[in-house]
Amino acid sequence: MSFLRRGIYFDRQDRDILLLVNRILESDNKPSDNSLFDPSLHPHGIKELVATPVSRMAYAVINLLRNLQVGRTQARDRLLALQTLYDEVLNSAHSTLRRNTARVLMQIMKSIVRAHDNALEQLKLAHDFRRTVQGTPRVVRRMLARYHLPEMPEAWNQIAFDDHVYDANTKGRKTPTHLIMDAWIKGLRSLTVAYEYWVQPDAAREILRAAEITGIAVRIGLEFQVPFYGRFVSVFWIPRGFSSHEDFLEFLHSPKVAEMMKRGREVLRWRRDRVLHCLALWNEHQRPKMEAAWGVEIPELSADEFLRFVGRGQASSLHLAEGLHRHVQPALRQRAARLAEIDDAVSRAELAVLERMGPEHIAEEWLSAALHPGLPDLDSPPPPEEMPHLMRLSLFELTRELAELTPGYRLVLCTSGLSVEDVAELLWDAKGNITHLEIFNMKSWMERQQTNLKPISELQQAFNEGLGPRVKQMIRQMARRMRTVDEERAAKFRDILHNVPKLWEHYRHKPLGSRLGTSSASRITYGMGFVIKDTLPKGRFTAHKGRGQQQFEIPICSPVEEVYSYAKPRNPSSWQRLAACLHWLPGCRHLGLERRKTWKTASEDFRVCNQGNVINLGGLSTATGNNLLGKKQQVDPGHPGFAYLNSSFCNWLKVLLGFVPAFFSFLYTQDWWVLAWGGTFIWFGITGVRNVMQMVLAAKGATRDTLLHWKDQVSVSRLCDSLMYTGISVLLLEVMVRVWLLDRTMGITVAHNPWIVFTVLNIINGFYICAHNVFRGFPKEAAIGNLFRSALAIPVSSVYGYMLQYGLEGLGVLNPEIYLVPSAAVVSKMASDTVAALIEGYADSQVNLRMRRWDYKSKLNNLFDCYTRLELLFPHEDALIKLARPGGLQGSGGIKGKELEKAFIVNALDLMYIWFYQPRAQDAFRQVARAMPEADRNVLARSQLVLTREREISQLLVDGLLGRNFSRPLAFFLDKRKAYLRSLSRMCRPGKMKEPGGQR
Repeated sequence: MSFLRRGIYFDRQDRDILLLVNRILESDNKPSDNSLFDPSLHPHGIKELVATPVSRMAYAVINLLRNLQVGRTQARDRLLALQTLYDEVLNSAHSTLRRNTARVLMQIMKSIVRAHDNALEQLKLAHDFRRTVQGTPRVVRRMLARYHLPEMPEAWNQIAFDDHVYDANTKGRKTPTHLIMDAWIKGLRSLTVAYEYWVQPDAAREILRAAEITGIAVRIGLEFQVPFYGRFVSVFWIPRGFSSHEDFLEFLHSPKVAEMMKRGREVLRWRRDRVLHCLALWNEHQRPKMEAAWGVEIPELSADEFLRFVGRGQASSLHLAEGLHRHVQPALRQRAARLAEIDDAVSRAELAVLERMGPEHIAEEWLSAALHPGLPDLDSPPPPEEMPHLMRLSLFELTRELAELTPGYRLVLCTSGLSVEDVAELLWDAKGNITHLEIFNMKSWMERQQTNLKPISELQQAFNEGLGPRVKQMIRQMARRMRTVDEERAAKFRDILHNVPKLWEHYRHKPLGSRLGTSSASRITYGMGFVIKDTLPKGRFTAHKGRGQQQFEIPICSPVEEVYSYAKPRNPSSWQRLAACLHWLPGCRHLGLERRKTWKTASEDFRVCNQGNVINLGGLSTATGNNLLGKKQQVDPGHPGFAYLNSSFCNWLKVLLGFVPAFFSFLYTQDWWVLAWGGTFIWFGITGVRNVMQMVLAAKGATRDTLLHWKDQVSVSRLCDSLMYTGISVLLLEVMVRVWLLDRTMGITVAHNPWIVFTVLNIINGFYICAHNVFRGFPKEAAIGNLFRSALAIPVSSVYGYMLQYGLEGLGVLNPEIYLVPSAAVVSKMASDTVAALIEGYADSQVNLRMRRWDYKSKLNNLFDCYTRLELLFPHEDALIKLARPGGLQGSGGIKGKELEKAFIVNALDLMYIWFYQPRAQDAFRQVARAMPEADRNVLARSQLVLTREREISQLLVDGLLGRNFSRPLAFFLDKRKAYLRSLSRMCRPGKMKEPGGQR
């Protein structure tokens, strides 16, 4: 670690992140309320005084990843952690790639936590985190590619979904909250979670609440198995038609559903007993054979130990294979060590087999009933008398019972392992109760269990398009094929053929829809999620192939429709109200309206094709083996890579890269010693002063009404970037353009043609600056403005040139041209930076205003939501006035009243902090307040009067609202609350701003 000790790599902030994360990881496993804070506290609010965003994200991710316990308390902590993490990452980005930056930040923080035993890897990730948090599009897109995450549209209107996943309550290992977090990182907007036979109400409540936090549409379904010719066929029942999540939870407690799930729990207990019986037989028969074959001792895997491995899930053959794989790892390593000592061809071949041995191999070789007749076949139905009653039902009986539970539902037939004949027969048996086919399943497709995709899709399309003759022809062909296989089934198909109109009529008016799932359980490496490629940003998606994870097109396509809608804004701005008056003009119909783009597709339009437009999001991870010999990847610990150089070192390097070409350019082109030796310093001075003033003024960091310090608004890294690019521009403008191109090649000089020289220099400088603005990820206003910067700088540079000429003449210089000619580039530079200060300063101020509007939008939505609930709780009195008096609500309203009282205090503290500490906050507030009706402004102003309760709020801070570090927020509250209330009162005064009209 020699390079690390020298300080060339990584920053102090990177090491601080590493120490913070590891300290949290090494603490006890009990979640702390102080670590999560109140979820109503805004990421840019008062909690910035006590903890950094990185620390809050670290606490949240760690509580999400390590908290796998059952219970409402643990679920509450996970949901609080998800709410905190989601708010933090979504409010961290400073660019237009807000959501994509948030996705990457969440993924990097997860990786930091998981790399706990690798300090170098954690440092790299911490450095990546700090670079990504700036939201530079180039960096964000690089990180998206690294983690195989396609860029999603910032409008968040992509069609990204997964219709079949599992969480830790069934086959998976992720808690419901963790599952939703990963789905949001991947960019999914809708998710269907499968629970086998029974769903715990607490699990349903957790996943629905987590989905509400992230904005993902989640549906919950029950998966049933039906015996069908010596195997099980899965049917997925998804109830629909609920007005809210609470309505769905009440439905789960209804008598009929409770009775159905009670029978389902009997099935799960029966299946668990079969799995434990299979485990006992393995311990009795298979384990001794393995001991003899390997020559090592293999202890028994007890039932209790196996059930602890299963955890919250439902024991299955998959769990058994994975549990045995983990259990025999020590024995595998002992056998591998012995084979490595022998080191001959036979030993190496066996070692290779052992290295590749995974859960799939164990299921096929160790738990196969065909190879070991003494073992039960867990994936095949036993005799009917041995099965619970629910599993003995025929498909029609089961679907009829499910249809009686609720009028609105989806009943999905999983086609994995089925032929087109099987699908046709099952559709006939269900008598129209099946509404969808799971036409594609990622896990089954990768395991070669969906070889009949095309004929099944053709049958589905024949039904949906009303092609009765085609359906009849397909059924006739099936009957012919069955005649050579099974005469009993052939007779059934002949019966179906005679009644094709009945089968066709079932789907004549309600098409047979399609579902696409992955069966992702976080154990198997087939990933989670799909997206329709047409709905992604154009030119931004690149399929990742080769080593590691992959994304690729699957053989499913669906036509999509692009729809634009226009709506009047709820609180129009002055410009929007003015534009509304011009709607009568040709081409101005949509002026001032809010435009939204959406994509539409229909489930019945999904079909199998050679080149699909559906892409898997999860990726496919290549198998890494068992690593039996403990070999680790060789990494040079002394050279992390140039991307991880220390920021201070990089900044000096950038300045040097700009200074060297500028210095030699001035020496090469200038005869006047002042510019020859001092021109570089003048050039850099102009750039430096302009950047500092621009950043400070863009944030309004030098005004007395805020607590912002001007130094906090100056980005040293951005300043050094500007110095580097401006130094390179000297070589471009002074040597290549002015001397080589204009003077020596074309004979054009400043003395004879100043307008031409200044015009050419400014045009080329404008394109150069626009190019590196785009590369650096500046706001598009700045990049586009720099295209016009050249034209604007031409008269300014001429004015500066004339001012310099007149100034030299006024000083008595006889031949001012001697100095005017060599200083042309400097004059052009001053003019260009003058215009740049206006253009880029305006763009930076708009970025700050945009972020503050986001801040105020979330806080004001929260505030008015609390106000609505307060009014409903106290319908006969003015609760806001009561809330502002000493003592507040005085216990009236019960627990809800106390929660609302605390929420109003938190909102007021956050709004006060944003007002004083966030750049351009007061300007943004003025814009937001101007667009609000007077009634809303009145509510806002009165709600802030809760800050007059000095004693109660001080006690709340001391009692741990923001943790144990309460001194800074307490001092801020006591010092600034009166000034804040006075300023807010003046700004919300009715005559202070023009009233847009309307009442809440």
